[in-house]
Amino acid sequence: MAISVASLVWVLQDFEPEKLMGEISRMKWGWVAAAVVFDILVYFLQGWRWSLLLRPVANIPYARSIRAIYVGLFANEVLPLRTGEILRCYLQGRWSGLPFSVVLSSALIERIFDGIWLVLCVFVTTKLVDLPDLYVTLGQVLAVFVLAGAALVGAAMFFKRQTHAAFSGNRILSKLNVLLEDLYLIGHSRFLYWSALASLPYLMLQVLPIYALTQGYGIGISLAEAFALMVILRLVAVVPQAPGNLGAFQAAAAFGLAMFGTDPSMAKRFSFVMWAVITFPLLVAGFIALTITGVRLSELRREAQQAS
Repeated sequence: MAISVASLVWVLQDFEPEKLMGEISRMKWGWVAAAVVFDILVYFLQGWRWSLLLRPVANIPYARSIRAIYVGLFANEVLPLRTGEILRCYLQGRWSGLPFSVVLSSALIERIFDGIWLVLCVFVTTKLVDLPDLYVTLGQVLAVFVLAGAALVGAAMFFKRQTHAAFSGNRILSKLNVLLEDLYLIGHSRFLYWSALASLPYLMLQVLPIYALTQGYGIGISLAEAFALMVILRLVAVVPQAPGNLGAFQAAAAFGLAMFGTDPSMAKRFSFVMWAVITFPLLVAGFIALTITGVRLSELRREAQQAS
C-alpha cells in the first residue's frame, strides 16, 4: 500500500489537470473502442487457456472459466493483494467439483507460464530500449520465483511416486495425495504444453490495448515501445499493492512513456486515462459475472477463506 501511495503522490506532481479535459475531448474514440475490445479478448483467451489446462481432470465449459476470471478481476479492482486470484479458484472448484487445492495449483501453473514468458520478454525489451536497472532487477527476482515455483510443481507432476512417499509419512501432507494425482494427470497431458504455448499470445495480446490507447490519445509510440511498456506494467503488477493497482500503474505508465520521449506531464495525465479505460470495463463485466453467480462478494470472500 505504501508503494501505491508514494507512486500516486509522484504522479500527481506536475500533473497540470487543466489540460486533461482538452486532451480527452480530442481523443479518437475508434482507437479507444478497439482498446476495450482487445482488453476483453485478453481475458477470453485466459479463460480458454484455463479450461485447456484443467481438461485432464475436468471438462470445464469455456464460458464458466471466463465468468470465474471476471469475478476475480472485479475482486482485484476493489480488494487489495490480488484477492481475486483466490476467489476465481474457489468458484471454479465449487462449480466443477474439483478440490480447491487442484484448481489453485492450476492457477499457479498459469502464473508460472506467464512468468517464464514475461522473463523472456524482459530480455527482449533490454535489446529494444535502455530498460532502467529497477525493472531488470524485478525481472531477475521474478525469474528466481518462477524457477522455484516450477521446480515445486514439476516435482509433484513428474515425480509422483517419490513425492507421494515423502508426503505419506506426514499426517497433514498426506491429505495432498489427491492433489498429487491430479497434478500428475495434468503434467502428463498434451494440454499442459498447449496451455504453455497459449500463454505467449495471452501476454502479447496485452500490447494491443496499450498501443490503441496511445494512438487514440495522440501519443505516437511504436508497437515495439508499446511492447516494452506492457512489460514494465506487468513487472510492476507482480508486486502486491492497492486495489486496481492504483498508483503503481500510473507511475509505471508515466515513467515508461516519458522514457520514450512523451512529455512527462502528458504521460502522467494519460496514465489515469489508460487506467480508467482498462479498469472500467473490467468492473462492469466483473459485476455482471458476480450478479449471475448470485452471491455477494463479501460472502464469496468468506467462503473462499474457509475453503483455503
